[in-house]
Amino acid sequence: MHSSAVELLAALRAVLDRLGMRWYLFGAQAVIAYGAPRLTADVDVTVELGPHTPEALVAELATARFRPRVHDVGEFARRTRVLPFVHEPSALPLDVVLAGPGPEEEFLARARPIRFGDVDVPVIAREDLVAVKILAGRPQDLQDAAAIVHAAGEALDLALVRATLGLFESALDRRDLVSAFERIVRRAQRAK
Repeated sequence: MHSSAVELLAALRAVLDRLGMRWYLFGAQAVIAYGAPRLTADVDVTVELGPHTPEALVAELATARFRPRVHDVGEFARRTRVLPFVHEPSALPLDVVLAGPGPEEEFLARARPIRFGDVDVPVIAREDLVAVKILAGRPQDLQDAAAIVHAAGEALDLALVRATLGLFESALDRRDLVSAFERIVRRAQRAK
């Protein structure tokens, strides 16, 4: 991981630890953490606000030189559940997704610390990352899911990915997510 991303994560962790918030890294930086090559210029995290408001988080992040990328952050967060920032010292964008009930609570519980430079960062479990990448379904997301499956090999809990995708299918009235995962697994097995 590039040193500017490590700098951003260290500053972010200090603020979130001070507030007692649970969080995890996901997105391209998490893909990289699990051994899949990826180019990216941003950082994505999910944060559980707990008793805090989005505005309180924005104020605390401002002390660590995170500047909002939208004018009315509170309204934007209520509409999208996302707080977009730029970390001024590193010039990297940061998107903070506000955790909601359901799967994100499980993702928070299964997140595991991974060391980036000199900071431990909670990272979404690789199985959950594969599931959310398949749910997103964009070509890059599917490539990321395939790269993680390939890099993880036998270490990937296939049953957990299938179960999570099954929950997504039920909640969203879809029938294509588990089959997309099975195609990725077959391709990874053939590539060995």
